[in-house]
Amino acid sequence: MDIFDKIAKNMGPLGQHQKWSHGYFSFPKLEGEIAPHMKFRGKEHLVWSLNNYLGLANHPEVREADAKAAADYGMAYPMGARMMSGNSNNHEELEKQLAEFTGFQDAFLLNYGYQGMVSIIDTLVDRNDVIVYDAESHACIIDGVRLHMGKRFVYQHNDMDSLRKQLERATKLTEQSGGGILVITEGVFGMSGAQGKISEVVALKSEFKFRLLIDDAHGFGTMGKTGAGTHEHQNSIAGVDVYFGTFAKSMAGIGAFVASTEEITNYLRYNMRSQTFAKSLPMPMVMGLLKRLELLKSKPELKDKLWTIATALQKGLRERGFDIGNTDSVVTPVFLKGELSDATAITMDLRENYGIFCSIVVYPVIPKGLIMLRLIPTAMHTLEDVERTLSAFSEVGDKLNKGLYKENKAVEA
Repeated sequence: MDIFDKIAKNMGPLGQHQKWSHGYFSFPKLEGEIAPHMKFRGKEHLVWSLNNYLGLANHPEVREADAKAAADYGMAYPMGARMMSGNSNNHEELEKQLAEFTGFQDAFLLNYGYQGMVSIIDTLVDRNDVIVYDAESHACIIDGVRLHMGKRFVYQHNDMDSLRKQLERATKLTEQSGGGILVITEGVFGMSGAQGKISEVVALKSEFKFRLLIDDAHGFGTMGKTGAGTHEHQNSIAGVDVYFGTFAKSMAGIGAFVASTEEITNYLRYNMRSQTFAKSLPMPMVMGLLKRLELLKSKPELKDKLWTIATALQKGLRERGFDIGNTDSVVTPVFLKGELSDATAITMDLRENYGIFCSIVVYPVIPKGLIMLRLIPTAMHTLEDVERTLSAFSEVGDKLNKGLYKENKAVEA
């Protein structure tokens, strides 16, 4: 069979819907300044879909730093990969500050978060090693694990008994192969909002010999007393061996970083193929990230405001009978029972009749028969935004319970 013919017959679980979903349910275009209120298809919407946790995307000091760096350096400098010709004092300064802030000896900048995590996993282990990872790990972890040529075991989500069983299996294998064990979990799971049980995983080090890698994309900047991350929040900094954070969430930028001991960070620095053969982060982003990190550290009121909004939103949803799962972070999922047709009708109703834009998640990301509306609070939202959203969700929930979406009556209202 011709490869293109095969693709035409199977566009994938999400791609199969692209003809009718593109531009509205998938690949929508939000326009205007990055803020809680933006335009979608020409109409103003209250937006809960931007990972701009601390509101730094349009912070005046950030905009000024970004603009000045672009004027001083242009968008191309430095040219080349870091190892060859793309290094600078500013890149190294950012790495130093990130390491100190998160509690590690050294850090290494990565061009992209997804690509970075895949490459970290690929670099840390060889065919003799065993990976043990959480069942609800982000796609970047899953893809990194798939590259592994050795054994890999998955444990049930946040289930320490299941992890213990997989560690027992992994230990027996590594005793034969001479390899080691890498455990991977997340600091905050981006879909459910539940924290990974970092402290409990670390406690298992008293029983088993393994190294721990955590993906804290959603925890960096939002969790912990200083915002250093979920490992800080759970008093487990010393137990985490490799820490990954992204700039695409709290830092409202592009790229990521990995932090560890000086030796392991240097190993990654010299062996991560995705970085060795990729152009360095442009100087305007590096300078902008230095400013973002400065604000993250010096303005704790931004994180406090974020949590004020998240707490009010989550408390209000629970009081109205909505299922928001086990979230104990600012990520706010709302689980509803329904099929794809209900999901599309609910989304249209929220957008067309209530002016509320939030992300919708359906099978295969979550089980069939469930719909998840994912709300991302930010420090820029207001309590008025929360009340407007709660009111709309109450009405939408009532319509769903009455079956109005199946009759297509709700969207036409």
